[in-house]
Amino acid sequence: MSVAKIMNQDFQTVDMDDPLEWIKKLFDEQRFHHVLVMSKGKLVGVISDRDVLKNISPYVGTVAETSRDTATLKKKAHQIMTRQLVTVTDLDTVMTAVKTFNRHRISCLPVLNARGRPVGLLTWRDILRAMERIAERRSPNKAGAEGDLPGQS
Repeated sequence: MSVAKIMNQDFQTVDMDDPLEWIKKLFDEQRFHHVLVMSKGKLVGVISDRDVLKNISPYVGTVAETSRDTATLKKKAHQIMTRQLVTVTDLDTVMTAVKTFNRHRISCLPVLNARGRPVGLLTWRDILRAMERIAERRSPNKAGAEGDLPGQS
């Protein structure tokens, strides 16, 4: 099965100079955990919700907030993004993606097309959902019942 069949095509991008305050707002308003950072149409980084949390003062929005705390919201995407990108292509197999996840400490894989443009985002959760669908189709038992997955007794 190809990555294209299970990847999430609904992903968000930001520019390198977008402020952390804007990126935080995106995460707060949307239901995703990663954004792709673009520069001149090219993928240059990834920001996770954990990156945002690590870079914003915990005092922002509280009575203890100071100007130093609010200054953390002015950081730019390029200051907090992961630059060492690990990617897959939309033609790669899911097994290639699994091997890539197992070899690197990452929580998502940007999916690129043949021209190197982002066309999707893949997480381990997407792979687990695909496995669940396959197991449900193959199993005569109800999903979630013991023995559904190969290798269980």
